[in-house]
Amino acid sequence: MKVIYGLRGFKRPGEGTVLAIGVFDGVHIGHRKIIEYAVKRAGRRGLKSVVLTFDPHPTKILHPKLRAQSLISLDHRIRLIEALGVDILVVLDFSRALAEISPEDFARRILVGKFGAKEVCVGDNFYFGRGGHTDAEGLKELGMECGFRVNIAKSIKVGRGIVSSSLVRKLITSGEIKKASRLLNRRVSVLGTVVEGVGLARELGYPTANLNPHHEVIPPSGVYAVFVKFHGRLYKGVLNIGLRPTFYAPRDREPAIEVHIFDFKSNIYGHNLEVSFVKKIRDEIAFEDRHGLVKQIKDDERKTRNILKNTDNA
Repeated sequence: MKVIYGLRGFKRPGEGTVLAIGVFDGVHIGHRKIIEYAVKRAGRRGLKSVVLTFDPHPTKILHPKLRAQSLISLDHRIRLIEALGVDILVVLDFSRALAEISPEDFARRILVGKFGAKEVCVGDNFYFGRGGHTDAEGLKELGMECGFRVNIAKSIKVGRGIVSSSLVRKLITSGEIKKASRLLNRRVSVLGTVVEGVGLARELGYPTANLNPHHEVIPPSGVYAVFVKFHGRLYKGVLNIGLRPTFYAPRDREPAIEVHIFDFKSNIYGHNLEVSFVKKIRDEIAFEDRHGLVKQIKDDERKTRNILKNTDNA
């Protein structure tokens, strides 16, 4: 998949495109439905499939007081979209100026003029243009005038509500990993960079990779069985999210994400890891001494290995 930042770097394919438009924060099953349909339509028509997404999240620009947190980072979003077979991903900087473009200009200048759109795929909660008052049906009318077809995907219902990034975020932060995974059609995962820690885990005989998440929503504190993806390979491991209460007084504790990767010895400082959560093993607790902690870590590893041995890594 080719990733292009901004419109200047995009060269319109001569045959035209099938375009999927949205923030796609989390790339949940509703988002996948839109993107996969665009890829399918492009394949049938011999056109390029293009995803147009936005960064930062429009809410951060239009409603800054809400302090909305993205479900996943842009880098993580790109990885997940690439896995859906998209030809080109265009990341557009969302700004006040972009928000002020009229719906007509957006359709004619950008969708037709820049992308050569033959078909456009959006969700039924899609709004665009100055004031954000034009919806997916309005885009459909503009498409008829401008010569492109608009496909509107209906929201996917779950219980009495619909699948949304805010619902997934709520499930993850409350620890309902299985429910969140069903709405994502994949395991809950976090992408982060390995940073240097203080070396406490190494002293205990269980070296860990300290993860700095890319502003992503993470599950509650505790110990988890996880899969770790590094350079395209999948490893097994046990991860701790918490304040390390055995070693630090309350005033000195800082949240940490540490993953012990089984049978792994490479130096990976500065590299990115994607950690997928399989099951919570236990809550984080304080131990009287290091001996008690090491004994518990050994038990955590044994339980985790048994869980992952019987778990599909897909």
